Amino acid sequence: MSYDFVLLGATGFTGGLTAAHLSTHAPAGGRWAIAGRDRAKLETVASRLADSGGSAPAIEVVDVTDAAALRKVAESTKVLATTVGPYAQHGAPVVAACAEAGTAYCDLTGEPEFVDRMWLEHHETAERTGARLVHACGFDSIPHDIGVLHTVRQLPSDVPITVRGYVQASADVSAGTYHSALGAFAQFRSSQTAAKERRRREGRPAGRRVRGLSQRPGRGESGTGWALPLPTLDPQVVLRSARALPSYGPDFSYGHYVQFTRLPVAVGAAIGVGALVAGAQVPPVRKALLRVKTAGEGPSEAKRARSWFRVRFEAEADGRRLVTEAAGGDPGYTETARMLGESTLALAYDDLPDTAGQVTTAVAMGDALLARLPYFRTL
Repeated sequence: MSYDFVLLGATGFTGGLTAAHLSTHAPAGGRWAIAGRDRAKLETVASRLADSGGSAPAIEVVDVTDAAALRKVAESTKVLATTVGPYAQHGAPVVAACAEAGTAYCDLTGEPEFVDRMWLEHHETAERTGARLVHACGFDSIPHDIGVLHTVRQLPSDVPITVRGYVQASADVSAGTYHSALGAFAQFRSSQTAAKERRRREGRPAGRRVRGLSQRPGRGESGTGWALPLPTLDPQVVLRSARALPSYGPDFSYGHYVQFTRLPVAVGAAIGVGALVAGAQVPPVRKALLRVKTAGEGPSEAKRARSWFRVRFEAEADGRRLVTEAAGGDPGYTETARMLGESTLALAYDDLPDTAGQVTTAVAMGDALLARLPYFRTL
């Protein structure tokens, strides 16, 4: 095997940040490569990494539309990480190559339909070959998934557990996340079809109950501010982890919300999202909305330095109340690059649970990420 890990998409903005993180945090002697379709751009990234004092990667030229070339790269490495999105457009061949080759895979997707379709198409193959397919290894959904894991680890595992997560952030939404969200809004019906088929085939854990809490607006964290339901991929990931891990208890419930200090801001946000959902249904409007943010571009380092995120988890179990927190810097770019980078390194080097198929971050590498990432604490 040629490499410990390969990063696909290093010439993009978030991919470049991830490559920089890997360059400075990979162990001495680590064998790695960056991959993409433009050799000149890849060489520029590799030179920049070498000039900054980090380890210089090898280069693999590959197009995500070339199944044979992707399979060759997947067979050459333990882990293939990708930042090439929107994943609904560009991700499926990469997942297929890893599933068939038995190679660990990780990405930054926040697209529920993509995740469901990849489970339907490749989970069984990955189980057979031993591949770990781990989606949502950035702000979607590591702070939430690993944050809840950190929380339930401190609670008894033989009683009902209820957790509510309240998200706050001050940051730019990345172009990839924005484009993916518009795509998800536009494909709502097909997304529901994929989710329904997955539920039918996946089943539920025997002798345990795992459910989402009612998605209604209300007061926020500890009865302060205002909270709106946040129907992103994140609560789906948390509930899948809970179904897979008995430590979440015999009856686990989770609710996921965005927190606002003032009611008018909450109302304005709800109206704004509603307008995006409506606009995404009309092709000319959707095309115009996509031009608002350009993939491959991102905010300045100074602006990212001022950005932050915080997720508070309020848990109740057998009369006990526990509050924990996941908090860090710029979620859309800086911290997302760190999360994907550390996920890649964990999959490549850490002693992980023996699991295969499409699995969540908590299932695949929960303890490793709790040790590698500095975000999680109990209040």
